[in-house]
Amino acid sequence: MSPDPTACPCGSDAAYAACCEPLHDGRARATTAEQLMRSRYAAYARGRSDYVFRTWHPRTRPADVTPVPGLVWTGLTVLASEAGGEDDAEGVVEFEARHDGAGGPDVLHERSRFVRRADRWVYLDADPE
Repeated sequence: MSPDPTACPCGSDAAYAACCEPLHDGRARATTAEQLMRSRYAAYARGRSDYVFRTWHPRTRPADVTPVPGLVWTGLTVLASEAGGEDDAEGVVEFEARHDGAGGPDVLHERSRFVRRADRWVYLDADPE
């Protein structure tokens, strides 16, 4: 059985239209680092590279965030969140993002660091381990 096309890819069990789409369209802002991380994953899964670019800290983002051709994001598991709440200035979210591409299925494991910039959460970089 194929996944529900109306479901949000972020794993929230909510419909995309009520979950990450308002963030992607600029009608809402992420209130926590985890919400931003989930919405960025959903943006990758939905091909919304404009949102990925807008939510990446300008000091660390690449000039081009074009998706990898043929890469399909297939699932997200949040493993841990540190700080990153509504009143925090920084946060870390550890996750596993499953994907399938030319090399077959794989998993990206990352500890993403987020900061507030102009009262908005942005992705800074991956925490070195």
